[in-house]
Amino acid sequence: MVVLWAGLVVAAGAVIQGTVGFGLALVAAPLLALLDPQYVPVPLIVVAGVHALFQLVREWHDADWRGVGWALAGRVPGAVLGATVVALLPYRAFASFVAVAVLLCVAASLVRLHLRPTRPALLVAGAVSGVSGTAAAIGGPPVAILYQDEHGATVRATLGAYFGVGTALSLGVLAAGGQVDASHLLQGAVLVPFAAAGLLLSNPLRRILDRGWTRPAVLGLAAAGAVTLLVQAQFT
Repeated sequence: MVVLWAGLVVAAGAVIQGTVGFGLALVAAPLLALLDPQYVPVPLIVVAGVHALFQLVREWHDADWRGVGWALAGRVPGAVLGATVVALLPYRAFASFVAVAVLLCVAASLVRLHLRPTRPALLVAGAVSGVSGTAAAIGGPPVAILYQDEHGATVRATLGAYFGVGTALSLGVLAAGGQVDASHLLQGAVLVPFAAAGLLLSNPLRRILDRGWTRPAVLGLAAAGAVTLLVQAQFT
C-alpha cells in the first residue's frame, strides 16, 4: 500500500514537472518522507533523473545546450558539497540557507530584476542546485529561475537535459560516499512507471502553459520549493 501511495505522489509531481519543467521533487519529497523516509533522497533522485530523460526526449530540439553545459559545470562541485552536507552538516541550517537564497531570487524577479541565463549566473545556479539536489533531491528552482522568460518548451527541454545528467552526478557522488545501495535503486525503479504516466498526462497541460503562463508558473513553483525546504528544515 505504501508503494501505491508513493507512486501516486510521484505521478502528481510528474504531471507538474512535465508541464512546467521542474517540480517533481518539490511535490514528492516532503510527502515521500512522510510515507517512508527511505524514499529521500536516493530513490527520488533515481526516479527524477529518469523522468527528466523522458522529458528531454519529448522536446529535445528546444534545449539550450550551451546553458546546460555551464549549469552542469557548476553542478559538479555543488554535488560534492551536497554529499558533504548530507554526511556532516545539520540539515536545518543548510536547507534554510538554500530556501532563503531561492526566495530572494524570486523576490528580485517580481520587482522586475530579470535574472538571465548568463554564464556566471548558470555556474552559480548550477552549484546551488547541485547542493540542494544532492542533499534534499530539490534542485530545480535555482536553474529554472534563470529561464523564467523563455518559451515553455525551452524551459522543459533544458531542465530535462540538466536534470538527466545532474541527477546521475548526484547519485555518483552519494554512491562514492557509501550512501547508495541496491534497495535504494530498486525503490526508485518501482516508481518509474508512475512518473511515465504523469508525463503523459502533462501533454495537454503544457500547451496551456505555453500561452504566456511560463514565468508565473516557474516563479510560483520556485517559491513553493523554497517554502517546502524551510518547512522540512523545521521538522528534521
